[in-house]
Amino acid sequence: MRVILSLLITLLVVVPAAAGGDSLGAAIDGEHRSAPDKQRDEHRHPRETMEFFGIRPDMTVVEIWPASGWYMEILGPYLKDAGTYYAAGYSLEAKRTPDWRKKAQGELNDKIEANPGLYGEVIVTGLSVPQDTDIAPADAADLVLTFRNVHNWMKGDYAPAMFEVFFETLKPGGILGVVEHRAPEEADIAWMKQSGYVSESHVIELATSAGFELVGRSEINANPKDTKNHPFGVWTLPPALRMGERDIWTWLAIGESDRMTLKFVKPADGD
Repeated sequence: MRVILSLLITLLVVVPAAAGGDSLGAAIDGEHRSAPDKQRDEHRHPRETMEFFGIRPDMTVVEIWPASGWYMEILGPYLKDAGTYYAAGYSLEAKRTPDWRKKAQGELNDKIEANPGLYGEVIVTGLSVPQDTDIAPADAADLVLTFRNVHNWMKGDYAPAMFEVFFETLKPGGILGVVEHRAPEEADIAWMKQSGYVSESHVIELATSAGFELVGRSEINANPKDTKNHPFGVWTLPPALRMGERDIWTWLAIGESDRMTLKFVKPADGD
């Protein structure tokens, strides 16, 4: 049933096929990815998500805050021969970056340096507004991607500035792909900051205020089982499981959060 639903969604959003044969599939199925990471494909749908955003192996792609590198392990191998991959991670220079994020960034950097044959020439940059925003040359990226980050920027009260950085980085006609935990539309900002869920309309407002145009939305990463009414917000669910063993089978039965998948474009010159 899940496969049939994914195929129907793909047809509804008129997804362009990824170029380069099945190099995307090879990156997703590669032995370099751990079994736990591959198990999360069921919830994150990397192939369908990347195809919805229109990725090609010759693109210049910027991933925002790759964290431990879950998507980097797909994007790095996929882009290494013909494309360019920027990992715009946690800034090691900015005062606002907490120590735990600096530690995570150091571990990601070590992973990249230890596997040059796998990831190719990954360009690591730092992103923290307003101190550190040089994530890639201006007007150079074909695709900017961010996965489950908007709630963090809202909590820090700098989400609008982040979207402005993405707009400056993309070339005219370039695509911004956003995946985010989805709040009910009636949710207020305070609840979003506390729960980790963000309304779809608020993400659209952030993007359009920065100059983007919404060109597509998909239910690829939707989860109708997610009621969004949890003791610790989105972190109640896997993989965080903030409740520990308490009611764990309830949270595992729900799975990962309900997520929006939105596609924006930076208008071409003259549009």
